[in-house]
Amino acid sequence: MVTILDTVTDRTTKPRHPEKAKRPDTHVLRKPAWIRVKAPVSPVYRETVDIVRQNGLVTVCEEAGCPNIGECWSKKHATFMIMGDTCTRACAFCNVRTGLPEPLDAGEPGKVADATAALGLTHVVVTSVDRDDLADGGAGHIADTILAIRERSPGTTIEVLTPDFLRKDGALEIVVEARPDVFNHNLETVPSNYLTVRPGARYFHSIRLLQRVKELDPTMFTKSGIMVGLGEERNEVLQLMDDLRSADVDFLTIGQYLQPTRKHHPVVRFVEPDEFKAFETIGRSKGFHLVASSPLTRSSYHAGDDFEKLRAARRQQLGN
Repeated sequence: MVTILDTVTDRTTKPRHPEKAKRPDTHVLRKPAWIRVKAPVSPVYRETVDIVRQNGLVTVCEEAGCPNIGECWSKKHATFMIMGDTCTRACAFCNVRTGLPEPLDAGEPGKVADATAALGLTHVVVTSVDRDDLADGGAGHIADTILAIRERSPGTTIEVLTPDFLRKDGALEIVVEARPDVFNHNLETVPSNYLTVRPGARYFHSIRLLQRVKELDPTMFTKSGIMVGLGEERNEVLQLMDDLRSADVDFLTIGQYLQPTRKHHPVVRFVEPDEFKAFETIGRSKGFHLVASSPLTRSSYHAGDDFEKLRAARRQQLGN
């Protein structure tokens, strides 16, 4: 299968994705030559694993089967996934476990803060599962995590990748009030794919969420990401860029969708590297401060370096 490194194989009898268990297997396309990663072998990678395990934390790097885990963890760059390892949504592309989550761990914000300090992170990315079972969608827990990191590592910049807080009035405001440096919420794909790829979400709600962040705090960087290779048309990607710019989003990431298992949405095609480069050029022309577009680009890939580029782009725009 296309999962590069499986560190979370479920060895119990309970299916990881019960809603997909009875689906017929889909055809898996052979990966092209440009989808290549190195196996993690460095001592630093092992050290990162130990810090994550010692703090009892979940990472999206593992849960989502990210192909960049070897490179990132060898630099002590881990993306923490809070509020458990079980999501209340059942997106067709995602490898995170689905079902009824456990109650929140009140000590988790402190554990994330401790791990951030132990890893010596200058920029940390915190994401989460969707928690539709909670009244605030987990917004308070995200805010608590931001504040705990600030207290433990005041020099660390913080990026959050949040759920959409659909039908959770006031939740977004709680997160923004905690003042992360970057607010990220992924659109994942073009609107025509939502019913099959992201059925629990609403495209224009996600656009409005990002727009609302800027209304609440115009100085906060906003970011969103999509996958390509899910059957979208080129003009749909360009329209999505316009929709994000209408919401004043600063940073767009575009990466190749990789199918976790035969039960997940199939890869319709592998997008050529030149097409990714073209998307980057077009996105910059539309006014994004930064566009990261390549086959292996993911939301938190090189996030720290990209944050510095964002700050530099804003300074240049303001003439400072």
